[in-house]
Amino acid sequence: MKNEEHKQDFLFEKVNYKILLIGIGVIALGFILMSGGGSDDPNVFNDSVFDFRRIRLAPTTVLIGFGITIYAILKNPKK
Repeated sequence: MKNEEHKQDFLFEKVNYKILLIGIGVIALGFILMSGGGSDDPNVFNDSVFDFRRIRLAPTTVLIGFGITIYAILKNPKK
């Protein structure tokens, strides 16, 4: 048997993993933006649940994060 080194090939390149981590961070940011707005007293209704941040901004941020992660998976750096 020859004394050869077997180099482990990763599925993605380093750039793909960086983009993937950015996408996961954007998704986490979206869920953080979505949190909060509740009331401590269940008999009191709080209108802050329906503000712009929780209804429009946070879900859009999560969808953009999913788009970034899909791009990171489909990106082929060898081309």
